[in-house]
Amino acid sequence: MFLQHLTNGISLGSLYALIAIGYTMVYGILRLINFAHGDIFMLGVYLTYFGILYTSIPWWLVFVIAPAITGIIGLFLEKVCYKPLRDSPRITILISAIGASFLLQNLGIVLFGGRPRAFPVPRVLNHVVKVRGVSINVITFIIPVVTILLLVGLTYFITKTKTGMAMRALSRDYETASLMGIDINKIISITFFMGSLLAAVGGIMWGARYPQLMPLMGMMPGLKSFIAAVVGGIGNIAGAVAGGFILGLGEIMLVALLPRLTGYRDAFAFVVLIIILLVKPSGLMGQRETEKV
Repeated sequence: MFLQHLTNGISLGSLYALIAIGYTMVYGILRLINFAHGDIFMLGVYLTYFGILYTSIPWWLVFVIAPAITGIIGLFLEKVCYKPLRDSPRITILISAIGASFLLQNLGIVLFGGRPRAFPVPRVLNHVVKVRGVSINVITFIIPVVTILLLVGLTYFITKTKTGMAMRALSRDYETASLMGIDINKIISITFFMGSLLAAVGGIMWGARYPQLMPLMGMMPGLKSFIAAVVGGIGNIAGAVAGGFILGLGEIMLVALLPRLTGYRDAFAFVVLIIILLVKPSGLMGQRETEKV
């Protein structure tokens, strides 16, 4: 039973990590909490749903096309909701992010309807494998592997490519980076595209793991992934992944070891957040920043 719960916790933690990476990338550059990130996650799942059911495209190709389209939607969201307010006070952009989140949620209800839909999980991913008495879906193995591969690829992109170095420069000093000839608009657009793409990948994996779709389905996973980013150290990609695994394993083990606390499963993330903010406000892998006055 312990191995069963452990695999479930790793799978859930991987999903939180994928979504948390998008949060931490945007915050690292713009110092902006993109509260619409969870709703981008929802759009990625629905695009995959309609792509599989209503087109003749193979499901594996839909799994590639849907995140790309979702990335473009995230890019459009940045151009419309955030770019015009870039020089405004941070509270203004924060309010715009909250408004964008509500807009996408209600737009989802209008377009997709409020009735839950069943995600068409491919038969290959829904196959059950038994390992020493532990029944595990194939998707449970795939989710951590996808998360690790994307993390490795993203780390290489950020540390080894010119665009990645420009992202790191922009996260350090916005004004100096612009004086050094870095195209700020281009880098920010790439960041939103990549963050939204990762959210869509996480959404597809979530739909395959928990096959029930609703327009408000991105709210709680998005909020918990934001908590995971804060716990790990928002702005730090490795920290976001670590925070995701901590929350995922913690939630599953809480229910497994203390069944009476099942109803408080969602509260676990908020308790961890409060403890981390009291003990280490910058997060487990975050660093304190000094401001010159």
